[in-house]
Amino acid sequence: MEEIEAQLSELELLSSMFPSEEEFVVTDQLALADMRDYVEKRTTDRPSSKIQFTVNVNLDDSDTVKKELELHCSYPLQYPTVPPEIVARSPYLVRSQQAQLNLDLNNYLKNNCNGDVCILSATEWVKDHASTYLKDSSVTSLELQGNAETPEKAMFTRLWIYSHHIYSMELSGFCMPGKPGIVCVEGLRDLCEEFWSRLRKLTWRRILIKHREDVPLSCPISDIGKEIQKLRIFPPVEEKAFDLHGARGNHMDLGQLFQFLSDYGCASIFPMYFGIEGR
Repeated sequence: MEEIEAQLSELELLSSMFPSEEEFVVTDQLALADMRDYVEKRTTDRPSSKIQFTVNVNLDDSDTVKKELELHCSYPLQYPTVPPEIVARSPYLVRSQQAQLNLDLNNYLKNNCNGDVCILSATEWVKDHASTYLKDSSVTSLELQGNAETPEKAMFTRLWIYSHHIYSMELSGFCMPGKPGIVCVEGLRDLCEEFWSRLRKLTWRRILIKHREDVPLSCPISDIGKEIQKLRIFPPVEEKAFDLHGARGNHMDLGQLFQFLSDYGCASIFPMYFGIEGR
């Protein structure tokens, strides 16, 4: 419990120091919800998934080009008793430089991050030392951007999920709790698949993917984040309720749902769920 409370406390500190989603974002909201439920004693099941998040570091450099470095972080379940897992990535570093930076960062974590939260100190270490790796580069930023690789099978995905009922659930993306329950999650395919894998293991009378949309990403690694933002159509976190009614107050006004989908350009989804045209 103490370890999980320390993780949640550090995440709150990071969100206050890096308030913009361009600076700090938790990429697994479901794992975060599991941890909060455990700490607040809404469940006795200890969380089994790591919290994953990204911190974007602006590097001080004499060049006129603004340089950034992404820290992809995750908490082992025993953190801060054991060090965090951090991978640094930047389009301004060639592979050998990035590999050396991550090797040195990993050594720093092993030697300095045992027992206390240390994401901020690791971030400061990266800021202080990143210039060493950048100065060794004889490749210009434009050349790096031009040669940036696109990861194989990179894909933007939107899953439209149907459940017999969803009464209460903390989700990232769009969720309509009730009877029936509808969930739409969108983002990198791997994250969507991980979300679906965890969701379907819960106790449901019926849950299935009604429809999925896959869009191949052909942009360089450095532009994937921007490309995904262009493809998103829903806010990052939103739970919708449309004129609740019924004996248990768990039925929604489907006409309002259809209007909501229409407003976001998704009216064609309605008949996929209900077998009739919306109005």
